[in-house]
Amino acid sequence: MPSKNRCWCVLLKMQHDSWCPPVTTCHQGGRWHDYHTDENRVLKKDPQQDYHLEYAMENSTHTILAFSRELHTCDPNDKSITESTVRVIWAYHHKDLGEAGQNYHGSTRGTKSLRLLNPEKAEVSPASLSYFDLTNKDVPVPDKDTTYWCQMFKIPVQHEKHHVTKVEPLIQKGHENLVHHILLYQCSSNLNDTVLDYGHECYHPNMPDSFFTCETVIFAWAIGGEGFTYPPHVGLSIGTAADPQFVLMEVHYDNPTYTEGLIDNSGLRLFYTPVLRKYDAGVIEAGLWVSLFHNIPPGMPEFVSEGHCTLECLEEALGAERPSGIHVFAVLLHAHLAGRAIRMRHFRNGEEQKLLAYDDEFDFNFQEFQYLEEERTIMPGDNLITECHYSTMDRIRMTWGGLSTRNEMCLSYLLYYPRINLTRCASIPDIMEQLQFIGVKEIYRPVRTWPFIIKSPKQYKNLSFMDAMNKFKWSKSEGLSYNELVLKLPMNVRCSKTDNAEWSFQGMTAFPPEIERPYKTEPVICSSSSCLPFNHIPPGVCCIILSCFLTCAG
Repeated sequence: MPSKNRCWCVLLKMQHDSWCPPVTTCHQGGRWHDYHTDENRVLKKDPQQDYHLEYAMENSTHTILAFSRELHTCDPNDKSITESTVRVIWAYHHKDLGEAGQNYHGSTRGTKSLRLLNPEKAEVSPASLSYFDLTNKDVPVPDKDTTYWCQMFKIPVQHEKHHVTKVEPLIQKGHENLVHHILLYQCSSNLNDTVLDYGHECYHPNMPDSFFTCETVIFAWAIGGEGFTYPPHVGLSIGTAADPQFVLMEVHYDNPTYTEGLIDNSGLRLFYTPVLRKYDAGVIEAGLWVSLFHNIPPGMPEFVSEGHCTLECLEEALGAERPSGIHVFAVLLHAHLAGRAIRMRHFRNGEEQKLLAYDDEFDFNFQEFQYLEEERTIMPGDNLITECHYSTMDRIRMTWGGLSTRNEMCLSYLLYYPRINLTRCASIPDIMEQLQFIGVKEIYRPVRTWPFIIKSPKQYKNLSFMDAMNKFKWSKSEGLSYNELVLKLPMNVRCSKTDNAEWSFQGMTAFPPEIERPYKTEPVICSSSSCLPFNHIPPGVCCIILSCFLTCAG
């Protein structure tokens, strides 16, 4: 920590070798040390000094610090820096450190979740691009926990092909925690302007019929994410007959405090250009179909769910449309409050490839598309598994798959090119074998109610399957056994096209793949040496340089 600066701070920006000019001198008279805290939040000087001050500057209003460290120090007091989310903590005091140690920061502190290793993409200045906004107009957000609001829009660019190159969220000020996610769907091209008159609550019995034609996700944003820029060779196509003419924007409002009187005008801004890129982008939703058949017992320190994009679906869809494969360039991993880690696993001919994407430090409040460092080719016959890790230690009842943030999801959104006619590649586990685990023998048939009702044994008679699962006395050992069972169950395949069409394997039964050769991760190489000077660091090497920029009180 610097003792001759007015501020203390931590990691804010990743080094790319062009972001800051080379500097060879440190702040005059400054002392820099690597500290950690114990369980009582007391600062202690780390015996292994892994952070190295590269540059420091201070004037009457600002303190700027740049420092470096290895990605993997193997110091038990350091966290490895990976592609996962990093929770950065900062704090400062307006007085310098004294002999008695640090001054308490008080309220001048904060946190921010970042992906320090998410490769940045060069952006075309939005000022040079045309754009249009898709925003809600004075939507009254109900005083209830979860609301999904749907509004139909017509894409204004018509009769000539353009490419959307950047999408930004437009979140109404003060509603950053209210708007949880926004999905943009392509709708049937057979609609007309009469569907534009009003919005409506999604998934509601009285929802307009036109909303049911909107099945193809073309963009996804989630809380904490920022704008997304497409790579220079890819764009989201608009303006042709095959492109979206009518789109449905679904906004998920999360209002756990049941606040009344909220009015929202959030949405998306899309930048577009007539200068066409080489490829049209597509989106595939992969993972677990959102359903009550996805469930997690209470009191579990870890529970793993898997959603399968099966080889049968990919064999059929890619074999018909793109035998040479598609190229994934970004992934959004999505779960809710119980989520702790998500991994997108990739298999080919029984051999596991390197993880397509992962976040082992998942933060519900920070979900955005991860650019892949290298594009990944998905071939016909490959398998993709979205693997979600949950913790329900603070819950006393079952957690169910569903739309509320108190329910759960396990999804991946894959941005890829060239666009093909595959929009959803997901799975649903078999429910009857799950119920057999708790002793259910028979349900009432034909099924006339949802959730369906159990007929036997006696202790569950006339209970819904949800009530029966909650009645079962779950222990950690029972939960572990149940988890082992669920991961081996047969599953129902979802393999969907645009306009509510289906590939022939939709609804078929498949089994989890046999993994003959799991992927072996490369060993971690530890080092505590300093990084090279700014002007000698090639992109993507072993260490990271970060900068702080604080406006200091006084």
